[in-house]
Amino acid sequence: MKVDLFDFHLPEELIAQVPLENRSESRLMVLDKNKGDLEHTIFKNITDYLQPGDCLVLNDTRVLPARLFGLKEDTGAKIEVLLLKQQEGDKWETLVKPAKRVKVGTKITFGDGLLTAVCTGESDHGGRILEFSYEGIFYEVLDELGEMPLPPYIKEQLDDQDRYQTVYAKERGSAAAPTAGLHFTEALLDEIRAKGVHITFITLHVGLGTFRPVSAESIEEHEMHAEFYIMSEGTARLLNDVRAQGGRIISVGTTSTRTLETIARDHDGEFVPSSGWTDIFIFPGFEFKAIDGMITNFHLPKSTLIMLVSALAGRENVLHAYNTAVKEHYRFFSFGDAMFIK
Repeated sequence: MKVDLFDFHLPEELIAQVPLENRSESRLMVLDKNKGDLEHTIFKNITDYLQPGDCLVLNDTRVLPARLFGLKEDTGAKIEVLLLKQQEGDKWETLVKPAKRVKVGTKITFGDGLLTAVCTGESDHGGRILEFSYEGIFYEVLDELGEMPLPPYIKEQLDDQDRYQTVYAKERGSAAAPTAGLHFTEALLDEIRAKGVHITFITLHVGLGTFRPVSAESIEEHEMHAEFYIMSEGTARLLNDVRAQGGRIISVGTTSTRTLETIARDHDGEFVPSSGWTDIFIFPGFEFKAIDGMITNFHLPKSTLIMLVSALAGRENVLHAYNTAVKEHYRFFSFGDAMFIK
C-alpha cells in the first residue's frame, strides 16, 4: 500500500499555532465510520454523541519539560537536548543538536552547572545516550531548567506550559502530549460522568517516533518506534464489563487506541492488567478488537496517524472528511480541532 494514498493538500495557515482560550470550545467534526456522513459542532457538545454505558479511555501520561539548552564544557558551544526515553537510573536516550559536536565522552552543562551530562553512547537515528548528574530530585531540576518540546510545526512560544498538558495528566514520561485529550475540561468530564458514561485511564508515554514522517514508499516497510504502556487491573475489569454489557469503548487519541489494541490483540480480545512496549502499526486492513469509536485531532498528510484513523473509518471517508475540514477552515494538529469517529 503506497504512502501517497494518504496525502491531502493542507494550507499552512490551517496549522494551529496557539491553543484556544477555552479548551472545550474547539470545533468537532463527527464522522460516521459506516456511512461516511459528517456533522459539525463544538467539542463541548461531545456529550450529545455519548450514551450511558459507554466508556471513554484517556491517556493520563504527563509531558516532561524535556527540551534542555546547555553548553559543551570544553568549548562553550551551544547544545540542545531532547529527552526521549529513560533507560536506567540517570541514563537517557536523547536527541541532540548539533549531533556531530557530541561524541562519547562529551560533557554538557545546563543552568550554570545545576545539571550536567556526559555522553556514554550513540543510538539509532543520530540519538545519544546521556548520563545526568545533579543534586536533589531529577524531575524538579527538569521543571526548573526544561521547556515543553512542542512539535516543529508550532512556531509560536507557549505562554502557559500547562496548555500542552491534559487536565488529567498524571504519569510523567512523554516527549509529546496525547493531544486529543487537550479538549477536555474538568467540568466537561464531570458532565460526561453525570450522563452515565464511564471514564477510565491508561498510560502510554508518547515518543517522537509517533510523529516521525514515513520515509518508505510503501506502508509495510515503515517501522514504528516502541512506546511504554500500562493498563491497571481496575481499567481492565471495567473495560471487560462495558464490553459484556454492550457499551461502546471509545478511545481518546491514537495513543489510547494503540495501547488498547495492543492488549486486546495479545489476549484474544480480552483486556488484562499489563505493561510493556508496543510498536503496533495500525493501517487499513487492520482488524480492530478493542475499540468501537475514537476521538482524535486532525493529523499530518501521509502520517502513521492518518493511516490509523483510515483503518478505523475507511480511507475514502477520512480523506473526504479531511478535505471538508480544509474547506471549512478547521484548525489542524496539536492545538487544532477534533474529530469523533462513531
